[in-house]
Amino acid sequence: MKNPLQTRRELLLSTLGSAAFLATERTGIASQASHFPPTRVITRGPDHHWFGYYDKLQFDPSSRYVLGMRVGFEHRSPQPNDKIIVGMVDLEENDRWIDLGTTRAWNWQQGCMLQWLPGSNSKVIWNDREGNRFVSRILDVHSRERLTIPHPVYSVSPDGKNAVTADFARIASVRPGYGYAGQLDRHEKELAPANSGIFHIDLQTGVSKLILSLKEIAALGEIPDNQPEVKHYFNHLLFNPDGTRFIALHRWRYPSGRRLTRLITANTDGTDVRIVNLSLLNTDWYVEQMKRRAYDSAPVPIRMGEEQYRQGTRDIVLLDPPADPNNPYLNIEDAMRHVHRHHPETPK
Repeated sequence: MKNPLQTRRELLLSTLGSAAFLATERTGIASQASHFPPTRVITRGPDHHWFGYYDKLQFDPSSRYVLGMRVGFEHRSPQPNDKIIVGMVDLEENDRWIDLGTTRAWNWQQGCMLQWLPGSNSKVIWNDREGNRFVSRILDVHSRERLTIPHPVYSVSPDGKNAVTADFARIASVRPGYGYAGQLDRHEKELAPANSGIFHIDLQTGVSKLILSLKEIAALGEIPDNQPEVKHYFNHLLFNPDGTRFIALHRWRYPSGRRLTRLITANTDGTDVRIVNLSLLNTDWYVEQMKRRAYDSAPVPIRMGEEQYRQGTRDIVLLDPPADPNNPYLNIEDAMRHVHRHHPETPK
C-alpha cells in the first residue's frame, strides 16, 4: 500500500512541476458542483474548531487522524493568557475528538503551526509559550512521549529533522495577527537588528542558529522606495520539496503602516541568498534586471525580447479556458508561447 503522506507530497510536486494553472469558465463554476467529492462536518460545538494554513500536514500518513485546534471564543485577537486546545479527530471512531495538549502561542491565521512531523507516523509538532519564551512541542500521539524544543518553528523540512523560523515577537509588533502575544519585541527600536531574522533549528538536538539577520537582508540589493524609519521583518517561510532551500518574504513597514515585500530564497544555512520578486514581473525595468546576473545568482532565463515586455506592450493578455471541462488546465509553456506570439489582428 502506498504511503498517503508520500502520495500528497507527490501530488504537490507534480502540480508544481508541471507548472500548470487552472482556468475555469466565467459562469461555469456553479455547474461543477456535481463533481465535488462528498463532505461532512467532523467537529462539534459549542467550541470553535479550525486548523490554519494549507502548507501543513493535517492528516496523518494513514489518513485516519485529522489535526485541529479548539477555542471557546471568536471575534477578537488572542491575548497572552488565552489558551487553546490542540487535538485530533479520529475518523474511524465516529469523528471522536482527542485532546493532545494546549498552547498559548497562536493566531487566527496560522494557528500554532500544528502539523504531523514529516517522516513520522505518530508524532505531531506545535508551538507554545513557556513564560516569556516561545517553544515547540513534539508529541507522540500514541505513546504520549513528549519533547520540548526551546524554539518555535515556522516551516519543517520534508524529512522532519530540521526547521526554519522567524522572530514571532517581531512579527507581532509589526504585523499584528501573524505573530504571537505574550512576548515583547526585544529589538522594538531597531529598524534592521543584527540579532533577529531567520533561525535554523535542529529538531533532534534543539540547537538553533541565526542564519540570516534582518541587518544582512536590509543591506542586500536595492530596497524599492527605501525611506528612513522603515522597519524590516521576515514572514511566510517554507522549505522546498527536497529540503535543500527555503523561501521567505522579506518585508518592511513604513511609519504610515504601508508595507512592501520581496521574495527571497536561500540555502538552509543562510548562504546563497537570492532575491526573486515575481510580483514585479509586470514592470519592464524589473524584467531587465532579472535577465542579468546579480551577486551569486544566475540570470533568470526569460526568453522574451525587450520589445515584447516593454511597458505598454502586452500589459493584458487574455487566455481562453480549455473547452473540455474534465481537463480545465493550461500548460504554462503553451500559455507563454501564446504570450510571445504576435497576432497581426491585435495591437502590439
